[in-house]
Amino acid sequence: MSTKVAASEVKPKRAYEAPAHGDGVRVLVDRLWPRGVSKTDAALDQWMKEIAPSTELRKWFGHDPERWEEFGRRYAAELHAHDELLGQLRALARQGPVTLVYSAHDEAHNDAIVLRNVLLGRKPT
Repeated sequence: MSTKVAASEVKPKRAYEAPAHGDGVRVLVDRLWPRGVSKTDAALDQWMKEIAPSTELRKWFGHDPERWEEFGRRYAAELHAHDELLGQLRALARQGPVTLVYSAHDEAHNDAIVLRNVLLGRKPT
């Protein structure tokens, strides 16, 4: 079975944006629950805490764009230790749209972007 996933099937989305019909399966990919978002409003299908960056890596990164490329490399290395979870996400994406829900304010430098790129077989950042 191919591990290829269509880019159109995987998209990142902030937890603070309203769910949309086209989101497909909504998966929270953060270790921490988004502040101020109720479980009902989040409308999640899954919460994959284990696929999120380690607490140490998250704190080191601190959403500093200067550390973005190194964060991407380190997080990609962590992700490859979770091949089973990556496989689950790829399988979902081969069946239809998957939205990687995250809570970071920076839409260009966050864990969901790295995770999406790894899922698509691209460079992490």
